[in-house]
Amino acid sequence: MTSLLSGIRRGLAAGAAGTTALNAATQADMVLRARPASGAPAELVSTAADRLGVEVPGKRGERTQRLEGLGALAGTGTGLAVGAVAGVLRAAGVRLPAAIGGPVLGAAAMAATDLPLARLGVSDPRKWGAADWAADALPHLVYGVTTHAVLAAGDDADRYGAPPAPSAGSLVRATLLGAATGCRSTVGLTALALRARRTDPSPANWFASPGRRAVPVLATLGEVAGDKSAAVPDRTSPGGLAPRIVLASTAADLAAHRDRYEGGPPALVAALAAVGTAILGQRLRGVARQRFGSDLPGALIEDGVAAGLAWVGAGGVTRRSTRPGS
Repeated sequence: MTSLLSGIRRGLAAGAAGTTALNAATQADMVLRARPASGAPAELVSTAADRLGVEVPGKRGERTQRLEGLGALAGTGTGLAVGAVAGVLRAAGVRLPAAIGGPVLGAAAMAATDLPLARLGVSDPRKWGAADWAADALPHLVYGVTTHAVLAAGDDADRYGAPPAPSAGSLVRATLLGAATGCRSTVGLTALALRARRTDPSPANWFASPGRRAVPVLATLGEVAGDKSAAVPDRTSPGGLAPRIVLASTAADLAAHRDRYEGGPPALVAALAAVGTAILGQRLRGVARQRFGSDLPGALIEDGVAAGLAWVGAGGVTRRSTRPGS
C-alpha cells in the first residue's frame, strides 16, 4: 500500500510538471503561428454537462467564462490522472526507457483528451489537417517526455539519493544537444556515443562498445546523406518534429545521468531547443536556397553547425563520486 501511495504521489507531481510543459508548448505554438486558443475544452464541458443534465449557472457571458475555466481544469485533471497512473505502474515495476516511455505517456494523454472529444461529437479527428494534428500531438509529446523524466528522476533519488539540480553549464550543454538534434535528429546521440567511456554510469556507457557506437554513427551518416534529397519530409511536420523532440530529450537525459545531475530540466530544455532550431534551420535553408540557387550550400553549413553543437553539448564534466558504487 505504501508503494502504491508513493507511486500516486510521484505520478501526480510528474503529471503536474508535464501539464505545465504542455501548456507552455501550446502557448509557444500560439505565439509562433498567431493562432487563437482552442475552444474545444469549453465545448467539451458544455456538451458533457448537457448530456448529464447539469446546468452551468450564470448569464451568457458568465457561463462562457465558467466553461472556459472548467475546460482548463479538465485538461489539468487529465494530465494529473495520466501522471498518477504512470506513477502507479512505475511503482509496480513497469519502467520503459526514455525514448519509449515519453512518447507512450504523451500518446496516453492525447488519447485521454481526444477520445472524449470524438465520443461526444465535439470534434472529429478524422477530419483534422496536418496543422491540427501538429498542434495536438507535439504539446502532448512534450507532456510525455517531461512526465517520464520526472518519474525517472524519482527512481534515481531512491537508488542513489537525490541527484543535484542541473548546473547552468549542464543546461547550456543540454540546449546545445537539443539545438544540434533540431538540425540533424540523430547527431546528438552520435556525439554522446563517440564520447562514451566504459567508466560512465549506466546507461551512458552502453555506447562504449564499438559495435553499439556504430549504430548512431551509421544513422547520422544516413541522415546527412538523405537530408540533401527533395523527398525528405518537412522537418516542421509532426513526423519531422516528433523524433527530434524524443531524441533531443533522450540525449540530454543520458548526458545528465552520465554527469550525475537531475535529468528532467535538461531533457525539457533540449526538446524546446530542438523545436526552435528545426524551425529556424528550415527557414535559413530557404534563405540560402534563394541566394545560391541551390539547397546544397545551406545544407552543408547546417551539417557543420549541427556537428559542432553536438560535440560541444556532449562534453561532460569532471566526474564526481556522488553515487555509491559508481
